[in-house]
Amino acid sequence: MADQTAEITWRDDRLPVSVKFDDPYYSKDDGLAEARFVFLKGNDLPARFQPGFHIAELGFGTGLNMLAAWKVWLDAGIDGPLLFTSFEAYPMAQTDMARALGSFPELAGMAEQFLSNWSPGDMHVEMPGLLLNVIVGDARQTLANWNGHADAWFLDGFAPARNPELWEPGLLGNVAGHTTPNGTFSTYTAAGAVRRALSDSGFQVERIAGFAGKRHMTIGRLDTVK
Repeated sequence: MADQTAEITWRDDRLPVSVKFDDPYYSKDDGLAEARFVFLKGNDLPARFQPGFHIAELGFGTGLNMLAAWKVWLDAGIDGPLLFTSFEAYPMAQTDMARALGSFPELAGMAEQFLSNWSPGDMHVEMPGLLLNVIVGDARQTLANWNGHADAWFLDGFAPARNPELWEPGLLGNVAGHTTPNGTFSTYTAAGAVRRALSDSGFQVERIAGFAGKRHMTIGRLDTVK
């Protein structure tokens, strides 16, 4: 279980900011557009979707990335549910999560379904077109003990300078070890230490243009030849 529920403050009365890490949960410009650009497009989704596709994530946060992926999965009409596993040390309270997701009316119906099941602890829930598993605790331990493998990773911890634990080489090595052959990752950060750790873990790493004027982000594919 988590040490505690996330403590939140609000910027401009709408943008959730982590008190512990002093970092917002998503872009002030448009969190949903950011999720689609960085994590969906960055992993070449929905083009790669197929039955049984599994997304894993470091940093569940508000659940926005999950909702964005779930929506495009439903829109794509793939048989069976999307598998989505997320690792989160400090889950948000339901009231904070509902307030954050209220900024995205396009996802209102899906957010309501999700929030009716949400509690800030380990959670495994089935919704139409989605099997969601949220694993609460320090990902440096919980990921090592996970027996799954993801086709795509969303690396969405707080900024490496503020949340270095979620970007440690050992943890990113475990990400690679829990990735299917030719599986991918994407992340908003282009920090050199993160890119080197992912490359050393076996990913072919590429720095590309980021979201909303951000100079760079990082994507990669597991190099099965190494």
